[in-house]
Amino acid sequence: MLYKEIPSQRPVTPLLDTINHPQQLRLLERSQLEQVADELRQFILYAAGQSGGHFGANLGVIELTVALHYCFDTPNDRLIWDVGHQAYPHKALTGRREQLVTIRAKDGLAAFPAREESEFDTFGVGHSSTAISAGLGMSLARRFKQDPCHVVAIVGDGAMTAGMAFEAMNDAVAHDADLMVVLNDNDMSISCSTGGFAKHLAAIWESGQSVNISEDGEAFVQPHPEWTYNSRLHCAATDAADNLFKAIGFDYFGPFDGHDVTQLSHVFEALKKRKGPRLVHVYTKKGKGFEPAEADQIKYHAIGKLNAPTATATAPKYSDVFGQWLCDEAAQDDRLLAITPAMCEGSGMVKFAKQYPERFFDVAIAEQHAVTLAAGMACEGVKPVVAIYSTFLQRGYDQLIHDVALQNLDVTFGIDRAGLVGEDGPTHAGAYDYAFMRTVPNIVIMAPKDENECRQMLHTAYLYKGPAAVRYPRGNGVGVEIQQALTELEIGRGEILATFNGSQESTISILAFGSRVQAALEAGQAIAEKLDVAVRVLNMRFVKPLDTQLIDQIADSTQLFVTVEEHAVMAGAGSAVNEYLAQAAIVKPILNLGLADDFMHQASHAQMLQQAGLDAAGITASIEQVWLKSTQTVVC
Repeated sequence: MLYKEIPSQRPVTPLLDTINHPQQLRLLERSQLEQVADELRQFILYAAGQSGGHFGANLGVIELTVALHYCFDTPNDRLIWDVGHQAYPHKALTGRREQLVTIRAKDGLAAFPAREESEFDTFGVGHSSTAISAGLGMSLARRFKQDPCHVVAIVGDGAMTAGMAFEAMNDAVAHDADLMVVLNDNDMSISCSTGGFAKHLAAIWESGQSVNISEDGEAFVQPHPEWTYNSRLHCAATDAADNLFKAIGFDYFGPFDGHDVTQLSHVFEALKKRKGPRLVHVYTKKGKGFEPAEADQIKYHAIGKLNAPTATATAPKYSDVFGQWLCDEAAQDDRLLAITPAMCEGSGMVKFAKQYPERFFDVAIAEQHAVTLAAGMACEGVKPVVAIYSTFLQRGYDQLIHDVALQNLDVTFGIDRAGLVGEDGPTHAGAYDYAFMRTVPNIVIMAPKDENECRQMLHTAYLYKGPAAVRYPRGNGVGVEIQQALTELEIGRGEILATFNGSQESTISILAFGSRVQAALEAGQAIAEKLDVAVRVLNMRFVKPLDTQLIDQIADSTQLFVTVEEHAVMAGAGSAVNEYLAQAAIVKPILNLGLADDFMHQASHAQMLQQAGLDAAGITASIEQVWLKSTQTVVC
């Protein structure tokens, strides 16, 4: 059925309610699977409306999920969901149905498959293109243990654009592994899929033929129905049996209608009789069954809670600040080229892509390639800007070192989603970029205190002749006025923002980085009033090069140094301050505040900051505890 509204009340799902384990699903008649799928779609609409979260991808795999759990003996047989955007139906069918309304919330279900959450979540995911490698590892390990099972990796066409997926497929053929890959082809990642691989899939569909499989496991070619393929990228038709997957060495089957649960169940049952590397190509529609999502698949990639309070924030998002700066900088420098690894919308680049299409490069889900592509561009005298999330830059770390920094190439990095990211949880947290970047020679690293400083830092990074990074948080700025004029900042210079209770001799110096500056200001004022001490708050601006002159300037009058950052304490910005104090033989007490040596599970951003002690109240409490302890007098 096609639904037009997200239900506010839990739908009536009598058949679905009987399924608390896939074994109960497997007791049903095949003819009942369509009803299960319809009830599951209604329930996912309701649950996503209550919790918010990933939406279109989950609606697109309802029938596929039902068919997989119906045909395979999960959890003994292994299902690995690549990325995990589409795992809500899987969670609903594996004993977590009524908990689904808590997904992404504090103490609720994780946003992605998580091994600690359920035995059915065979591999923890969140980043793209890992499922085939993980599935191959499971298959080979079970073969080694002489305990074989069916292993199925479900991978989207967007995730297939990453090199890691093809590395795993190549290796699977080398080992003749008993591995099934289900290619969930909806012509989308978060944005529309791009590149030669998308063209190849379009050509397979346009051929009009499918490679089907008989009940006894034999392959045969037949015409497929006239399904509509989404792709905007058309090319000459090709024989469905003559394709990239067969060339690699996989047995290829499909394409099949991914919303025909009966046909899918027959296909999977038949393919269980075959061994070796097999690929099943299914066509699905992102947002299937919900009319608004089918019409606008990008908008409905994820949704907010149905009855969430209307946002009142007027400050722009940092991603929008980046996007506007990109357009403004490009208008005055025709050398600027912009690169994104499949995150045009998320990185705020839609306006730039429309305004400067010849200068915009979406390289699909290929972070390593994105970084080295920028390096190659820089070799030719243009000015590449890479827009990338902190958590995804981790995937291009070797390229950052070897291809960009080692050659001291002029590449600018706009690093979004730095720090904690709330409901997406630990897989998407940008908690390690200071640490992994500041150890690399030649790189300049900046962290803005607000949206205006972010704009000016991006300009500064762009003018710097070498690798430079600006890392900024997810969400809205603090509400300051953004100056349209682009002003270059002095590299490696911080500032003293405020001194509270300056008449007192005892001084606490709070060295704040990036997103924690505003909270540090609030904490500084509260501490000064409560403890009757002088407190100065510094906006350090640069993690590398660190403003050592400013530290020298305040060292004599400082009784306690405090560093604050929305980043792992270990090897972070505070560690850089520690290193300098030790090098300069400045012996003063120091308190480093940041993220503990642990992965923080999903919650709202505000809840995570509170839990980490990085909101104003937490910073105040930590400093007060250390200060009082250091000033206590022992009476004998």
